[in-house]
Amino acid sequence: MRHRSEVILIAAMSAFALTGAAAMALHETAQPVLIVDPPIQVVQPIQAVPAGDDVGAWFLSIRQYCNPVEVETRMRWQPAPETPEGDMHRAACYALAGRIDQARSVIEGLPEDRQFQAAGVVFNAGHPAADAGDDIAAGPLMELVVEFWSNHYMALYHAGAARFELGDHEVAEGYLERFLVEYAVENSWRSNALSMLEQIGDR
Repeated sequence: MRHRSEVILIAAMSAFALTGAAAMALHETAQPVLIVDPPIQVVQPIQAVPAGDDVGAWFLSIRQYCNPVEVETRMRWQPAPETPEGDMHRAACYALAGRIDQARSVIEGLPEDRQFQAAGVVFNAGHPAADAGDDIAAGPLMELVVEFWSNHYMALYHAGAARFELGDHEVAEGYLERFLVEYAVENSWRSNALSMLEQIGDR
């Protein structure tokens, strides 16, 4: 049985991806990016470099099909480049489609020292939905990121916010407290996390 948050992700990301134009508008102006920072404690915005031309072109062409209705068929018709970077973006497409278990399986098939990079690619793919305010839809994807990049502060924040909105306060508390450890900048992200933790404490 799917976790409630995965069901919500499937519905929301299906609607988002099937619009086609909306999805492409987010991505046509920039190549998909590959996180290359090592998985260490960070407090500055995460740096990234463009993916290779073949992988970038593949992801741009398939992005609109990364939904639960079309993803499997499209993957058969138009497989990702057979490289580690191709697998990273294939995992991102599965994650966008709500196929979290399949995305996880693809990442686990990579060498251990590259799995955090795949998590970064997944994060970049799902971050627009989270930044647009739909933390619930992006929640399972962000939790997948944290599985392979445990101190990715923005993934921790969005995972915690999603769990908070779903009423899973114990799990939310864990993510948000970890976020505060990794992120010391005094801004709205930190203020929001503190506010959510205060509300959890009040309950």
